[in-house]
Amino acid sequence: MDKDPQLQLRVFDLNCWAIRYLSKVRQQRIELIGNVLNQEGYDLALLQEVWSERDYWELKKKLCARYPSFHYFKSGVIGSGLCIFSRYQILDTFLYQYSVNGYPYMFQHGDWFGGKSVGLVVLKIQEIVFNIYVTHLHAEYCREKDAYLPHRVVQAWELAQFIQHTSKGADVVLLGGDLNMHPEDVGIRLLRGWAGLRDSFIAAEKVEGGEDGSTLLPTNCFTSKKELRCYPQGIRIDYILYKGLSHYEVKCNRHETTTGTAPNKDIPYSDHEAVIATLSVNKRGLGKGPNHPRVEPVLVDVLNEARMEVRVGLHAAERQQYSCGRMAVLAMLLLLMQATMGLSSMFGEALLQPFPKFSFSLLSLLGVLVLLISAVLYLFHTIEVKVLQGTEEQMRVGLQTLQDKLSSR
Repeated sequence: MDKDPQLQLRVFDLNCWAIRYLSKVRQQRIELIGNVLNQEGYDLALLQEVWSERDYWELKKKLCARYPSFHYFKSGVIGSGLCIFSRYQILDTFLYQYSVNGYPYMFQHGDWFGGKSVGLVVLKIQEIVFNIYVTHLHAEYCREKDAYLPHRVVQAWELAQFIQHTSKGADVVLLGGDLNMHPEDVGIRLLRGWAGLRDSFIAAEKVEGGEDGSTLLPTNCFTSKKELRCYPQGIRIDYILYKGLSHYEVKCNRHETTTGTAPNKDIPYSDHEAVIATLSVNKRGLGKGPNHPRVEPVLVDVLNEARMEVRVGLHAAERQQYSCGRMAVLAMLLLLMQATMGLSSMFGEALLQPFPKFSFSLLSLLGVLVLLISAVLYLFHTIEVKVLQGTEEQMRVGLQTLQDKLSSR
């Protein structure tokens, strides 16, 4: 190693569960989060589910002295919920909204209205360029029958591709967020394999906190005990991932997760546990070349598995598209029949007992509503089909390139 000083970063990541009117003791917990960020003095704070801009402004007001640079990412109907607080000046920002993100008619889940996205900020610390990414992927509501798995795999692929194509000028890449995937899930393996990211929990020299780094614990008073009945030790779905590019290498000295309630309080910060990573960045020795990740054969299996999940989602989307199209055609036929009956009653004498006007109007209104809803859903699922087809093709091209590299060794 050369004599350049080692740079250390302390990174804080938390899904704040701050849904206005729905989350319990939201304002009190936002205040606690602001207090701990001020007291600990992290270099970066990556937050998700700050759905209310009022909560963001409260945090901004509280943290502006210690974190002079900050950004809130806006997208969707109610916002992305993503924000970053930094001790270092933010030089640039960008937001990418995922192409698929659930369904607008699934009101009880609400992911579609949140406009799930990945936010990027660019920092320069001691002449080292950092690309910092924060994201929140679609939730998993039922692991046994996960209808959203194809969407989450597409989001993981788009996230990996976004990082690959936007980090070419960076020295260090850092990703934090609620990925809503278990460590062994295909989306996580895709991020680690295709994007070359390292998991701070796995790579850390020292680990503190909950068992297996779990960030959803059954002991948390805000978590759903029903969702965790198969996981008595909890599950890990919040991550800090990183990699060094150019002539820099990154090591995780310490990985920590919060457990239990906030200090001197009877409530935790959120229904998720916070993830804290201490990273050290070193310049590689003069004899070492740039840090190019090695292509592993297992990545072929990961890509094939991801393609299979996307195909499953594509077949489901095509069935939904067909059903909505058929319903729209039936509604049009119903309206045509009603129009014919209406014209017959107006200009002909064939009908001795005309159809009751109230029932006729009600049936017409029903036909129009079914037609409009079916047409809108048909267009929505057509877009979904196109996105899934495009993603499957991208994966096919990537897989072919990967196989060519492996065969040329």
